[in-house]
Amino acid sequence: MKTILVTLVFGLRVMTAHAQPDSLDIKIGQMILIGMPEAKVDPIVLEEVRRGKVGTLILFEKNVPKSTNAFFPLKKMIWTYQQAAPIPLFIAIDQEGGKVNRLKEKYGFPRSVTARALGKAGTLDSVRFYAEALASNLAGLGINVNFAPCVDLAVNPNNTVIFKVERSFSAYADSVGLLAQEYIKQHRKYGVITSLKHFPGHGSSLEDTHFGVADVTQTWTENELIPYKRLLDSGYVDAVMTSHIVNKKLDSKGLPGTLSKEILDGILRKKIGFDGVVFSDDMQMHAIAKQYGLEESIKLAINAGVDILCFSNNISGSETRTVDRVFAIIRTAVEKGEIPQARIDQSFARIMALKKKLYQTEADYYRTRMIQAEQRAAKQQMQAERAAQRNKELLERSQAEMDAAIQESAKAEKKKRKKKSS
Repeated sequence: MKTILVTLVFGLRVMTAHAQPDSLDIKIGQMILIGMPEAKVDPIVLEEVRRGKVGTLILFEKNVPKSTNAFFPLKKMIWTYQQAAPIPLFIAIDQEGGKVNRLKEKYGFPRSVTARALGKAGTLDSVRFYAEALASNLAGLGINVNFAPCVDLAVNPNNTVIFKVERSFSAYADSVGLLAQEYIKQHRKYGVITSLKHFPGHGSSLEDTHFGVADVTQTWTENELIPYKRLLDSGYVDAVMTSHIVNKKLDSKGLPGTLSKEILDGILRKKIGFDGVVFSDDMQMHAIAKQYGLEESIKLAINAGVDILCFSNNISGSETRTVDRVFAIIRTAVEKGEIPQARIDQSFARIMALKKKLYQTEADYYRTRMIQAEQRAAKQQMQAERAAQRNKELLERSQAEMDAAIQESAKAEKKKRKKKSS
């Protein structure tokens, strides 16, 4: 698989079962993220992956085999999907720690802690330890995108989706930025992409967008943008996930962040300067699905600047979204001019650039390991040659000393005989 990833990250693997899709089909497929129904390879999802209809898969706890040692079967499932993809997949998960924790101890994975606990610890060592343990497991499984860290601020004690479930490091923006950067560093060490969330800030909300509209017009402050600015300035933003919050001070039409061009293009792209991949939060959450419907929400999100649309099939009470339906909506909208072709091209370029970075990082890791192995072998060879040289010198010295002793003995014997004869 490593050869495939390195040599044709941006060329399609050969498609034998179906006719070759056109370039628009390929680009749209890369913009679709879906969840899977069970803790095993699903034949429908596998076929959608094989046809290039999806570019990202997301895992939930329901996808983890119910075993005290789930690592190997989960890795095998991920590997099967990845091998089928014409373009390498993003394999994503929400693995923040604490409540947002799909890989639990009962399945044989390391203990995780909440962001709040790490913030309270008051030391970067705690962040390093738990983030590295988490990231190394993700990398070992073949999961290459973590929808974390959460950089929302813990500013509203009544917030049920961030504050009360301890998903925020701190109420202080600088602290959040500092701890998030250390968290991201550990993921990068293992070649795992991170995605900051939930832009432009969910910490001041009262409502949960899983169940309906969350309006932060009167509670949101610009401090909630500081972690994004700080991390972008220091080079620690791989991707960003949107939030479905409504803020009429940021969007004059009152559109949720995920559907707002004023928020995504105006603030995230132009004001803050981020030009990388933007993931939507789950498009099936009720703040979107119940308010705007599937077709309208897809068109608004893409035109706003979302690059990858998330359909988790994991929200209770939401209509199941089939890949073919989402795919057809996007394609038809492009053909009608409701979504500019340029927006699709733009998203595709961003996605492929991030995938290239991801797989180059992986290739660099293995290349580095190879170089290190070669260096170790060269060092061992040098040490062996030095040892052989020392042994040779010792042997030669011993031989010389022995020869000298024999000669001395012979002289003494000769002298003794000469004395006797006289």
